[in-house]
Parts: sequence; structure tokens; C-alpha cells
Amino acid sequence: MQTLIWGGAALSLIGLVGLIWAIVKVSRARRAGLDDDALREVIRKVIPLNLGSLLLSVMGLIIVIAGIALG
Repeated sequence: MQTLIWGGAALSLIGLVGLIWAIVKVSRARRAGLDDDALREVIRKVIPLNLGSLLLSVMGLIIVIAGIALG
């Protein structure tokens, strides 16, 4: 069960890194002073990364909970 817990924690950590990367990317675009259309394009490209990272993080937490419950 330790493998489930540590694997889930690693998966959650990867998801968290992806979320932080998405935040940084949009924040840099906002600070760059892009016009509205260019900023929307950056955000449109970051949304799949954001959602995928959130999914990884949630799946990792579910795996951790399963590992704790089974252990």
C-alpha cells in the first residue's frame, strides 16, 4: 500500500507543478501587456494544461486515499 500512497503523492505533485506552470504562463502574458485578443489566445492555449494538471492532481489524491483506506 505504500506504493499506492507514494505513487499518488508523486502524481499529485506533478499535477501541482503543472498548475503552477499554467499560472505563471498566464501571469507573464498579463504582465507583458498583450492586447485583449493575444491574451485570450494565451489563455486558450493554457486551459488544456490547466485542466489536465487539475485532473492529475485529483487522481493522485484519490490514489493516496485509496492507499490509506486499503492499508
